Amino acid sequence: MSLADSRAGHEGSPRGRPRSEAVERSIIEGAIKLLEDGVPLADISIERLARTAGVGKATIYRRWSGKEELFVDVMRATEPPDAELPGTSMRDDLIALLEPLRRRGLASRSSALLHNVYAQIKTSPKIWAAYQATVIEPRRRTTFEVLRRGQRDGELRDDVDIEVINDLFVGPMLVRAVMRPDAELPEDLAAQIVDTVLAGLRPPGR
Repeated sequence: MSLADSRAGHEGSPRGRPRSEAVERSIIEGAIKLLEDGVPLADISIERLARTAGVGKATIYRRWSGKEELFVDVMRATEPPDAELPGTSMRDDLIALLEPLRRRGLASRSSALLHNVYAQIKTSPKIWAAYQATVIEPRRRTTFEVLRRGQRDGELRDDVDIEVINDLFVGPMLVRAVMRPDAELPEDLAAQIVDTVLAGLRPPGR
């Protein structure tokens, strides 16, 4: 995913001069370099980041209002891109939505940087809240739309709350990918989870 894509949700906010993707990339790569060097997230000031990236502080502030917004984009740049839904069926869309979680689990296990970034982000309530609002919640809304469509089309029981259904699909993948670092993450795991949950959620006769 390009930095332009990762920042699509912020396109409507004023930033002064037109943004340069190359400059944004150098700033985000500067933040990643500091994290790779073992600098704690709390110790990465705008001043320090500007020196590392070879830009002025004003250049950073023209693009991000502060560390919280900046490090949400750092998170986006280090994780797998959001799923492109095939739209062929609810089942296929759900598998596509779960697959990035599986790949993120694999990446976190093989990358000390990713592991440390997620650990440190969670210790900063403001950054974690911004990440939840701008990354996690939009993904949840997309999943809810897919599930509601499934209920309208008679592919899912309509007597179960959408949030509960969402957790039934996402929960097992999160347990495998995040909470059980020794658990296997085979290529067909998303399909296994979706098919197993759907078996219990299809309306009678389907």
